[in-house]
Amino acid sequence: MANSITRSQDEQRSASSHSGSPDEKKAGQKENLHRALSEKQISMIAIGGSIGTGLIIASGTALAQGGPAGLLIGYLAMGAVCWVVITALGEVISFLPLAGFTGTAGRYVDPAAGYLLIVPNQTNASALLISYWRPDLSGSIFIAIFTVFIIVSNFCGVRFFGHFEYWMSFAKIVILTAIILGGFIISLGGNPSNERIGFRYWTQGRAFVEYKEQGALGRFLGVWSTLTSAMFAYLGSELVGVTAGETANPRRALPRAIKMVIYRILIFYIGGVIVIGMLVSPQNPGLVVKGKAAKTAAASPFVLAIKSANINALPSVVNAALLVFTLSASNSDLFVASRTLFGLARDGYTPFSKFLQRTNRWGVPYVCLSICSLFCALAFLNASSGGATTFTYLTNTVTIFGGIAWWGILVTHIRFMAGLRAQGISRKTLPYAAPLQPYGSYIALFVTSLVLFFKGFNVFWPVFDYRNFITNYIGIPVTAFIFLGWKFYHKTKFIKASEMDFTTARNFDILDTAWQDEEKWYRKPLAVKHLVI
Repeated sequence: MANSITRSQDEQRSASSHSGSPDEKKAGQKENLHRALSEKQISMIAIGGSIGTGLIIASGTALAQGGPAGLLIGYLAMGAVCWVVITALGEVISFLPLAGFTGTAGRYVDPAAGYLLIVPNQTNASALLISYWRPDLSGSIFIAIFTVFIIVSNFCGVRFFGHFEYWMSFAKIVILTAIILGGFIISLGGNPSNERIGFRYWTQGRAFVEYKEQGALGRFLGVWSTLTSAMFAYLGSELVGVTAGETANPRRALPRAIKMVIYRILIFYIGGVIVIGMLVSPQNPGLVVKGKAAKTAAASPFVLAIKSANINALPSVVNAALLVFTLSASNSDLFVASRTLFGLARDGYTPFSKFLQRTNRWGVPYVCLSICSLFCALAFLNASSGGATTFTYLTNTVTIFGGIAWWGILVTHIRFMAGLRAQGISRKTLPYAAPLQPYGSYIALFVTSLVLFFKGFNVFWPVFDYRNFITNYIGIPVTAFIFLGWKFYHKTKFIKASEMDFTTARNFDILDTAWQDEEKWYRKPLAVKHLVI
């Protein structure tokens, strides 16, 4: 249809959805996940869902390499990039809330851009935390226990996942708030010795650490090294977008949840690293550096901060509390992986797509979940390489794949905005419009590309470390091979802005029980050039 959609046509479309046309029923059958996540659950997950090993463990490496000032700069810079990524994701996914993000990438960029895989590594970090009490026991024992727990949790359905992550996120918020406040109190003299610590480790030239080289170059490399650790810490924030396919009232719930991400970044991440920089010396021997640490490799700077204050009872309590973070993060990572694979299968980007789209009566894509669960076995590298070394390798690999996912989100958003402009659609008509655009996505894309390209700079000296080189960069050739292979085999073409599809499947969620809330948005007049029903 060449004519624009009028208000009356939009109303007829929304009204007819209640009866369910054959095409609508077909769309509903294909999208057979359950929309069971409530608005309060999505909001809580947005605040605390992705806080995991990156902040509570990997920040120790960043502190040792960059110093307290370098740590803060790294987390501020990547926090800003993360905020742009999540708001960009929110704009695209609230417009078309499909399971995963693969369908939107294929719709606005190129069908080959939908291929994405996320590999979790949080269970290894749980074993590191357990080793604080029992360094004599193999970490494989605890990895097996945690792996079984998160797999069973995910098979229980999205309703259970929503309740579980809601309370786990709530617990993480309470725990981290208590730790940050306690850290400030300790720093101000609220400790057994009544010693005021303040910003002791920021003075006398200790704010920055010289890493790899001496002088200004060494301090610059120290700050740069914190960017990779910070990126890893923020990865998983895109969980909010992945839940779009299972969220009730996604066009109302997702924008509200996205707006809360800024508070998580400022309060918990930035507040957390400030406390770490105040209480823990970059030269503390307990920090994990280059995969080498004490055998009690919990090495969380938060635990070390409490220990440095000589409060004997609290380190074990804090270490136990941090297990909530790793269990919750590993649980949500498996959820993200399974839904991403389901989205790939739904859009036809995988072999045996119909088989992979199977779900049970609770709306769990059990085939995809089973396949993704197999990757949890990677955590058992702990047994042969050592916990801290394995954590470093998995962190490198996850960071490169996660960074590529951010890169894909930003490219998709840039193309999405180009399509809106080309077809005369105002961003003011969208359920959510990301701030600071279009410049925000371009700047974030540049920074992300820079970090990904130079993230493994430290593997080249003093001697070439081929193991860390592979884990740092394996994601780039793998992603390029999959993307280009799919593109050339299926002869896909980059989609012109004027030909992007902004209408098909917009009413995919017509079977949602909360349609009345969705209908308010659908009744807005849109200046699109054609409508495909």
